[in-house]
Amino acid sequence: MTDTTLAILQKYAGEGAPRYTSYPPATRFSDTVTGNTLRGWLGDVAPGEVISLYVHVPFCAQQCWYCGCNQKLARHYGPVAGYVETLLLEIDRTLGLLPDGVRFGHLHFGGGTPTVLTPDDMIRVMDALTRRVPAARGAEIAIEIDPRTLAPEMIPVLGKLGFTRVSLGVQEFDPAVQAAINRIQPLAMIEETVAALRGAGVADINFDLMYGLPHQRADSLRQTVLASAAMGPSRIALFGYAHVPWFAKSQRMIQDEALPSPHARAEQALVARRALVDAGYVAIGIDHFALPDDDLAKAFADGSMRRNFQGYTTDTSDTLIGLGASSISRTRHGYAQNHAAAHVWDKAVKTGEVPVARGLVFAGDDTRRGRIIEDLLCQGRASQEDLTDAGALLAPLEADGLLQRRDGAIELTETGTMLARLVARSFDAYQAGASQQQATVL
Repeated sequence: MTDTTLAILQKYAGEGAPRYTSYPPATRFSDTVTGNTLRGWLGDVAPGEVISLYVHVPFCAQQCWYCGCNQKLARHYGPVAGYVETLLLEIDRTLGLLPDGVRFGHLHFGGGTPTVLTPDDMIRVMDALTRRVPAARGAEIAIEIDPRTLAPEMIPVLGKLGFTRVSLGVQEFDPAVQAAINRIQPLAMIEETVAALRGAGVADINFDLMYGLPHQRADSLRQTVLASAAMGPSRIALFGYAHVPWFAKSQRMIQDEALPSPHARAEQALVARRALVDAGYVAIGIDHFALPDDDLAKAFADGSMRRNFQGYTTDTSDTLIGLGASSISRTRHGYAQNHAAAHVWDKAVKTGEVPVARGLVFAGDDTRRGRIIEDLLCQGRASQEDLTDAGALLAPLEADGLLQRRDGAIELTETGTMLARLVARSFDAYQAGASQQQATVL
């Protein structure tokens, strides 16, 4: 990439667009979708279908100031233990609505920090899940981990339970940046955690890195990338920090003046991307990188890669069932999201409800637009026949070199790939009412 690329990235650094892990975006959800709606949708799942499962654990043992996730600090285990009991009840009731023979091909634990559970409770949750929905052959079982609070006794349990992939929150190794985000984890800690997980039989390891953090510099981020690549994680996600202190209260601990400028953010993103590619990783979509022999790199190459609430994935299932507070389910009919507040979700489950708070029924051309947006973010191209209502919006992006027209399609350039959400926004029919919910494209 050239200095021209950096100039283009800097030009659009302040622009916003939804993350497009769903379309329509979650900002369009409403309370017209209820637990009874999802109950009916699950009844339409085909017997023997391979589905996906997501389990949300909204607790952390330590607070990170940059975090904008639905999570709460667990100062003792009591609230977590209570949450597990309600989660077990939800698993039994909600998955009990499925027809016989359904299996899962992907299971993902997110949070929060799912490994805040004790090993015994993790075993109980896994037993409840697989009793209702067994794993399909070759299923991926993944979990997000905070290496600072990962109990040593949990590591062999993850191996014995069949977890195939873990995602470590690394973010940045610079001590000044770690102090500024309240996440102290030396390089040696990550190296030891990776070695222990591999020793327990967890073969695939992901790293999450971030740019745009307080006091972060392009050269320190490049050193973090190099140190991370040396450990050989299968995948590395490179996310831009979104500073929304009015929404994420913990971010109020981060001083605005410590944050890099939009121009500095763009430089950090470009430097990190170059370093990852030079280290042998395949650039996948807007923010993911994978070793060439990883399944995600293969899915990207053959066109089967998809995008869902966990980001880029090899998961091609049409049915995703979310369990736990705030989790989102997706079916062929639409989206259904559980109550975000754990106490409201808890009460709903205990009173026998499917604990859905809101959602969206697919209507009109939602499916068509969703396909275009997913094609752009996953494969970097869209059919020319889909451009009839977006041509005027695409023209200035084309003039800046973000896309080109070829063989009856538009194709993103390398620079355009980094700004793919901005191009995708041109096909979003809901943008007029959602601008306040957008995240920066870099």
